[in-house]
Amino acid sequence: MRGTERTSHEEARVAETLKKGSRVTGPTREKLAADLKKKYESGASIRALAEETGRSYGFVHRMLSESGVTLRGRGGATRGKKSAAS
Repeated sequence: MRGTERTSHEEARVAETLKKGSRVTGPTREKLAADLKKKYESGASIRALAEETGRSYGFVHRMLSESGVTLRGRGGATRGKKSAAS
């Protein structure tokens, strides 16, 4: 149980330091980058991560890129060539 309490405390501390517009540096930045990478690779979208952390889409995108994450392509329908049979 102690590990869970410690993790929650650390997350709360990181959240406190992530006030919108504040600079994130050093170990706090490394921890945030690792957390974002883990969540993104588990399927979370950049927009969802931005909303969760209270940061901008661009900030989260940059953090993921700096962490070496291979970003997923955009979702939704794609426009391919029309077939000749149409």
